[in-house]
Amino acid sequence: MAVLPCVPALAQTAPVPAAVPQVKVDATRDPVDKSYRKMMRGVERFERDHALAPQASLRFRLLPRQPGVDMRDVKLRIAGDTVSVPLPLLEDNSFAPVRNEQALREDAVLIANRKASTMSWRAQVITPGLPPDTRRLGDLRLECRAGMDSGLISNDPAIISWLSSVLYSTDKVCSEPDGNYLFFSDRPLLGVTLVHGERRLALPFRMLYAGGEQTPASLPYCDCQVLLDRTYYAPLWDKSWPDDTLLEFDYMDEVAP
Repeated sequence: MAVLPCVPALAQTAPVPAAVPQVKVDATRDPVDKSYRKMMRGVERFERDHALAPQASLRFRLLPRQPGVDMRDVKLRIAGDTVSVPLPLLEDNSFAPVRNEQALREDAVLIANRKASTMSWRAQVITPGLPPDTRRLGDLRLECRAGMDSGLISNDPAIISWLSSVLYSTDKVCSEPDGNYLFFSDRPLLGVTLVHGERRLALPFRMLYAGGEQTPASLPYCDCQVLLDRTYYAPLWDKSWPDDTLLEFDYMDEVAP
């Protein structure tokens, strides 16, 4: 099965002075934490492959994973042995990556005031000025690469087993048909159509709703647990669809009663 899994941010980031006072980091037990070093590897991948989406910036976004999760007032910080750097969140719970050399040396983590099982993380690469209710395929290709290098993968045992067989290769996951990376829309989906010039193609059902293969037993292991009706795969591997291809979304709430 596939990997589950979003003003240029990098131009605004700046190193934080290495000399910082020691702080006490209060964190929720079993926090939503991710490796800061891995996040920065995702930033490096974004910079290296920026040609896929030359006008886009990179952000990371927190998404609910369980029903009833309160996504208001989420607090996020980089936390190491002696470093604590708050990361401001926008209203959509996204944040820009910030480089901190001391946090890298201390192998810091990103900690939120929510438990690990309640939220999911995604990279987010979006070219400005796109038509409403669309995404750009090159953005998604770069989003997959940055997300994979950041360690933003599902904890589904079957997926972890599959990933082991390809040595967690970002290039394989983001460039082969059976290595699909799961994306999320902002609202429940009715359908997704690829559009490039006069060419149009509706994505088949198997590329929507996490492939329609989730069961009550497997769903708790999927990052899509509470957002299943917003999930879709994109043909990242299909070079016949160029990077400027748009994905147009039709939403369930637009259907007339």
